[in-house]
Amino acid sequence: MTALTRRSVLALTGAAALSRSLTPAWATGTAAPAEPVRRHALSVFGEPALGPNFTHFPYVNPDAPKGGEIRMLPSSFEGNQNPLTFNTFNMHILRGDAPPLMQLCHASLMVQNLDEPDAVYGHLAESVTVEGQRLTFHMRPGTTFSDGSPITAEDAAWSLNALKTEGHPYYRQVLRPMDSAEAVDEATLVVQLADYASNRLPPLIAAYPVLSKAYWEAADFRSATLDRPVTSGPYTVGDFRPGRYVAYERRSEFWGDSLPTGVGHNNFDVIRVDFFRDRTAGFEAFKSGQVQYREEFTSKTWATEYDFPAMRDGRVVREEFPDGRPSGAQGWFINTRRAKFKDRRTREALTYAFDFEWTNANLFFSLYKRTYSFFMNSDLLAVGEPSPEELALLEPFRGQVDEAVFGPAWLPPVTDGSGRDRAPLRIAIRLLTEAGWTRGPNRILVNAEGEELSVEFLYRSPTFERVIQPYVKRLELLGVKATLRLVDPSQYQERVQNFDFDFTTSRYALGPTPGESIRQMWTSDNANEPGSYNLAGIADPVVDALTETLIKAPTRAEMTTAARAVDRVLRLGQYWVPQWYTDTHRTARWDKFGMPETKPRYDLPVASTWWAGDDNA
Repeated sequence: MTALTRRSVLALTGAAALSRSLTPAWATGTAAPAEPVRRHALSVFGEPALGPNFTHFPYVNPDAPKGGEIRMLPSSFEGNQNPLTFNTFNMHILRGDAPPLMQLCHASLMVQNLDEPDAVYGHLAESVTVEGQRLTFHMRPGTTFSDGSPITAEDAAWSLNALKTEGHPYYRQVLRPMDSAEAVDEATLVVQLADYASNRLPPLIAAYPVLSKAYWEAADFRSATLDRPVTSGPYTVGDFRPGRYVAYERRSEFWGDSLPTGVGHNNFDVIRVDFFRDRTAGFEAFKSGQVQYREEFTSKTWATEYDFPAMRDGRVVREEFPDGRPSGAQGWFINTRRAKFKDRRTREALTYAFDFEWTNANLFFSLYKRTYSFFMNSDLLAVGEPSPEELALLEPFRGQVDEAVFGPAWLPPVTDGSGRDRAPLRIAIRLLTEAGWTRGPNRILVNAEGEELSVEFLYRSPTFERVIQPYVKRLELLGVKATLRLVDPSQYQERVQNFDFDFTTSRYALGPTPGESIRQMWTSDNANEPGSYNLAGIADPVVDALTETLIKAPTRAEMTTAARAVDRVLRLGQYWVPQWYTDTHRTARWDKFGMPETKPRYDLPVASTWWAGDDNA
């Protein structure tokens, strides 16, 4: 089982200051040119892999037929999107619950090549000129919104400014280093970045959605509304029932279909997303054919329940695809804003209580690997003793960090898998005692003020109870009062956005080139920002400084070193009880679809690159 996916601080001392004086790598990939030139693509490190005359991305079928429909369950979500319900089509603000895949309705200035870690290629913008911290996007003629109105530089400028001032915290945070976005004329957008903006920001800005200024000014961009919006992308909102389903309908004469960035994409006439409040109902809908594609996130279902008529006679196909993306962090995030979790030893003890080995063998059919880092399944993961380069970054903070950071990278405890291993519990008891907890009259741990050590697990799907319950029993052996709180999807979203929880499960997968957005994950400025991804409330100046070094690293090698350094500090902070991950996509589909021969390294874009087969219905 896997849960689904979703600030500016100056470096303090030492090597972190080095990157501030370097030429931005995204300007050329190496050094600044004598004269600015128009570029068809941007890349954080090095030159883009595809030249200006490329005809299509390598992971699409350029001859894929258009037509048909796919009905699917959402596999991932972003921003305010909710995989269990929806009540707005405005996915760009904190308010409301938008449906997953709403991003299909929006186009961007440039789009990512999913075979590269960070390169973006001209889409709404034909090209971009880079002059220091100034970006000039040259808009493509003939592009239109779904209502037929032209897409102009004014729309792009308005979109960036609205996202910076009124957008979801994810957008607001990333766009802080953007000083201005202005339309010089209908075809020219100028974006000025602050001096401290990192080399990661331009590709991010280029990949942000371009919205209709006229539509959203009239509709009020800050509102959560189920009115069908005017859209710039290949799909529009079609038929829908709030909380039940939404159908995205392909624009029949979309301006991007013949572009190198659009060829082979957006082949379905209709992409329908269905919503179910629990996994069992969703699986039953798949078995009956109501849903045609799903990515399986429940190990028990994957191992034991794909034995139904359509599976046995070959109408349903199961297939695993390698997942080359960093798997990121999944776990029970601990709300350190609450006094009872302030002491790191308390948090570490709670990790020692979780028996992953027993859980994986008995509940997950040994299908998972242990998570212990924000950078799992990537070369950004810290391993063993720190390298000399890592030590150079960490040394200025000696005395401000745990001495263990200068030794082997922290790893979670490993049990004997019997379910009865008491050795980790003995370590947990010692840690809790050191943190000042003692047994009260009713055997529950209390602090010096007599307050009980309680943990409430906030979750939204009843299928997760089978995982939490064994953990609860081990916590109770320690004297921790543990309770489960199942809430409806909207309440869950609101409570998480406002940090109203003790423990909650989430997964945050980072990209292969972490950029401005990682500040939302663990920096001080985001610790109390409603809607931010800093669920644990991490506020550590050392983490802030190392994060700046990571974001501003001028080479991939230096970025990797900085990531490993911050990884060591974060892991010792014990901000979460790490859970598990897999490095494959486990998928099931009704055998009605075609797919490209090759899969991109960094995603599985079913909705945008597959197509309907002859028997699709």
